[in-house]
Amino acid sequence: MTDLRPRFWETVPLSKLTQQEWEALCDGCGKCCLNKLEYEDTGEVAYTRIACRLFDGDTCQCRDYPNRKQHVPECVVLTPKTLPKIAYWMPATCAYKLLFQKKKLPAWHPLLTGDPDSTHKAGQSIRGLTLSEIDIPEDDWEDYLIEETP
Repeated sequence: MTDLRPRFWETVPLSKLTQQEWEALCDGCGKCCLNKLEYEDTGEVAYTRIACRLFDGDTCQCRDYPNRKQHVPECVVLTPKTLPKIAYWMPATCAYKLLFQKKKLPAWHPLLTGDPDSTHKAGQSIRGLTLSEIDIPEDDWEDYLIEETP
């Protein structure tokens, strides 16, 4: 993380970030790795406690991030080009979504605190709260809805 421009998220458009800067925007909450249900009649997106099979619930990281698309073809690769199409289902606190909406990062974001665990300390991650999609049949996911949208 030493090659990051100072406060790049405030001065550089998302489309002009380096790959390292783009990745540094992720706060490590893990919420994007939760399976979601989208209701066709209302367009509402509901989050479940069911996480992707590659998600490590203790670290809130992907077990094979570089190769995730090989294991999970439906995994969404977030880029400046895909962001406008998928921002609607991303967590409200997501740095990518916030910056896309021209909003500021939350005070607990690791880029502001300098602490990679600040997201977890602030209670903003799903660490320890998930179940694997391997263990829960998709027909039962509605039984595991998260009441508040993260």
